[in-house]
Amino acid sequence: MEPLDRSTIWPYEGGEPGAFYYQRYAHPTGVAAERALGELEGGSALLFPSGSGAITSLVLALLEPGQTIAHAEGAYYGTALLFEELSRWGIRHVEFDQTGPPPDGADLIWLEAPSNPFLTMPDFEAAAAAPGRVVVDSTAATPVYLRPLERGADFAVHSATKYLGGHSDVLIGAVVARAVEDAERLRNFRGRTGIVAAPDPCWLLLRSLKTLPVRMERITANAETLVQKLQAHPAVEVVRYPGFGGLLSFDVADPHKVETSLRAIKNATSLGGTESVLESRARWEGDRVPAGLLRLSVGLEDPDELWADLEQALS
Repeated sequence: MEPLDRSTIWPYEGGEPGAFYYQRYAHPTGVAAERALGELEGGSALLFPSGSGAITSLVLALLEPGQTIAHAEGAYYGTALLFEELSRWGIRHVEFDQTGPPPDGADLIWLEAPSNPFLTMPDFEAAAAAPGRVVVDSTAATPVYLRPLERGADFAVHSATKYLGGHSDVLIGAVVARAVEDAERLRNFRGRTGIVAAPDPCWLLLRSLKTLPVRMERITANAETLVQKLQAHPAVEVVRYPGFGGLLSFDVADPHKVETSLRAIKNATSLGGTESVLESRARWEGDRVPAGLLRLSVGLEDPDELWADLEQALS
């Protein structure tokens, strides 16, 4: 592992600042983590204190008052709430069906692959053909299953707290830019605003990236097993799954009863960790989701034990 360097300052070299001089602009642990993620995604990576911090920095660095974001409907509700906050600075936003082309006049096209919690996949070709810049939030896919820059996107975004971090012990976000000049623009903005990830979360991310492929393979195998069983269960109304990864959702008549009947699966929020977690999304998202929708983030546990817990809760 790269050594953890918590220094906030480094001496000048020959009377001039070197590669590292003040932590807000760059630090060795962060640069090492950014290099590792950039290699996985095929671009220039920058790290931020959270996924929301990464999104905020990207939007403010790219857009001006009066410009418009077209973002995928049914995607993570927190992103839309964040865009609503930014509307006070004159940045407009509209929703669109990402399985088709984006609306005319969008300066920034915001896709989510797959969307959370509806698990739709975007039309990458239609988005890339539009004049606006394209961002893909591929938190749930990870570069194991999707490299957005190879599908025409200008930027990939991650709540790296989730699968990239992978152990529910680090809060961190990431933007990966295809163009070097875009990465430099965002890096300058990050340094001036101070929205920078500290060394400790960067070190934890480095740790987790080493096991990302093997974790995602096991998580996907577990999820595929559970999807098949859920689809056949009489208490389950509909199952949503994109065909890869560990995120799925399904509808039941009484989601609260399922939540409170679990024994092994944690009734908790977030996703992407080694332990499976399940929750009703209506408590957070209201009527934008079906009342009975449960979101399940599948972990690394034995799939038979996971199904036994789900089956008894559904019953």
